[in-house]
Amino acid sequence: MKSSRRSFMFTVAGVASALVLPREASADATPVLESDTNAQALGYRTDASKVDRAKYPKFQAGQACASCQFFQGKAGDATAPCTIFAGKLVNAKGWCSAYVKKA
Repeated sequence: MKSSRRSFMFTVAGVASALVLPREASADATPVLESDTNAQALGYRTDASKVDRAKYPKFQAGQACASCQFFQGKAGDATAPCTIFAGKLVNAKGWCSAYVKKA
């Protein structure tokens, strides 16, 4: 009975710490590939200068992931997590049609 109680307590402690500790991008996080289904649906490009302006007329020069509200990195980060592409990294110089300028 003690080992069951101990196992339960370790499990609860592990779950609680996972919920409380801040999440940071791990070094092994995968980058978003332009060939990914979600990336294709949103017109994601790792280089904003290669956006098809005819297909995405809302794109404007100067827009890039680094200046988007969904980009979770700091200024100067080459890649960072994006809330649109959960669990994956986007290129700071990239762009997708979900772009919304940071406030």
